[in-house]
Amino acid sequence: MESKQAKRSGMGLIGTLTLILIVLKAFGLISISWLWVFSPIWIPALLLLLAFGGILIAGRLKKGKW
Repeated sequence: MESKQAKRSGMGLIGTLTLILIVLKAFGLISISWLWVFSPIWIPALLLLLAFGGILIAGRLKKGKW
């Protein structure tokens, strides 16, 4: 039997966008802050943390432990 697992390779959207912004900033083609250059990394991480926190809080409220 053959395994039908899809292999993913490459950087993905977030990695590619971050790399593009780093290169543009390094060559002086954009004048945005380094904070925003790395935003494709930290914004999804922040949203994930907020969603996880919301799930934890909702679970505690549902169980009546708060």
